[in-house]
Amino acid sequence: METTDTKYEPLKIKNQLCFPLYACSKEIIRQYKPYLDQLDLTYTQYITMMVLWENQSMTVKDLGSCLFLDSGTLTPLLKKLEAKGLVTRSRSRKDERNLIVTITDEGMALRDKALFVPEEMAKCIELTPEEAGFLYRILYKILGKENDPALQE
Repeated sequence: METTDTKYEPLKIKNQLCFPLYACSKEIIRQYKPYLDQLDLTYTQYITMMVLWENQSMTVKDLGSCLFLDSGTLTPLLKKLEAKGLVTRSRSRKDERNLIVTITDEGMALRDKALFVPEEMAKCIELTPEEAGFLYRILYKILGKENDPALQE
């Protein structure tokens, strides 16, 4: 098989932007695991709680939009968080088609216990604050959110 043929260059893994993004994502989530185990949360549950710590209550649709997750992923995740007593789910009184997720007092209390996680993770990723900020902006640009007001703060 001819591996030097230039027409196959685009198919080489070293030429794929998606591969280092995928590998980095897996590695970072792996590094989160021991810290999140202390909170009895998976990474996806953790990021869900982060959004709810900021917003306290929101629709499943809005939560999914913030996290880039569909309802098929969120529904079982939210059921598990509800079983742990961290959130409640209820139908909107204004529109019963909307499911509202609300953080509980126990869920809010978990925020204090989670304060150590970002500090520990900062030790795992050797980037200067400038490099981290640049990477953050580039990743959100890839996600199509470069004009997001939250990034302008």
